Amino acid sequence: MDILIIAVILGFVLTVIMSAVHILREYERAVVFRLGRIRPLRGPGLVLVIPGIERVERVSLRIITLDVEKQDVIPRDNVSVAVNAVVFFRVVDPIKAVLSIQNFMFATSQLAQTTLRSVAGQAELDELLSNREKINRTIQEILDHQTDPWGIKVTQVEVKHIDLPMDMQRAMAKQAEAERERRARVIVALGEQQASEKLLEAAMLLEKSPVSLQLRYLQSLVDVAAEKNSTIVFPVPVDLFEVFKGRWNPDGSDPGE
Repeated sequence: MDILIIAVILGFVLTVIMSAVHILREYERAVVFRLGRIRPLRGPGLVLVIPGIERVERVSLRIITLDVEKQDVIPRDNVSVAVNAVVFFRVVDPIKAVLSIQNFMFATSQLAQTTLRSVAGQAELDELLSNREKINRTIQEILDHQTDPWGIKVTQVEVKHIDLPMDMQRAMAKQAEAERERRARVIVALGEQQASEKLLEAAMLLEKSPVSLQLRYLQSLVDVAAEKNSTIVFPVPVDLFEVFKGRWNPDGSDPGE
């Protein structure tokens, strides 16, 4: 019987000691309440509390990754899209995070969802797709300002994905195809313009030197005769036929007779 009583007493003492001793990691802090009143922040390391009188709440100071669920948003151009994002934040004041809000994780999540819908609804679809940096910065500034009284610092916000309706995806694909076709036609037209300008410059140079034109003829003949080509081209000046003008009649008679 005495051994049983001693065992019970030892068990009670060990339970009291274990409830009084808390070991906090480097990234944790202890918010201590003594009879309901807040005490100075403790940790990291070994933290001793008075069992039954003091209560401890651990708060992590590491960056927390919060996945914001997909939100149905209607931008200013009335196109229904689904947008989701991710929020990175951390607790900078554990006492405020415990005293100012009941559950700062849930509150930050709800606030991020409403802010995402609000900011995305004020923009147009093209701005959501092409100017995400501005959207991310705007959401971060709003969240950081509203969570500052809670002792929370929002470090980064990223819009992850934007789901578009199939009709809108097909329309955007047609628009992109038409834009690429327009660019291709413009490039072809610019190439023709530049080629005509170069041909004009070459013609003006050849006009100044007839010998250059003859050399160009010979170069063209070499190019045609290359690669065992059986086609032979003889460049004949038109002036060569001036000698035969007036010396032949359709009836075969000599006009000089």
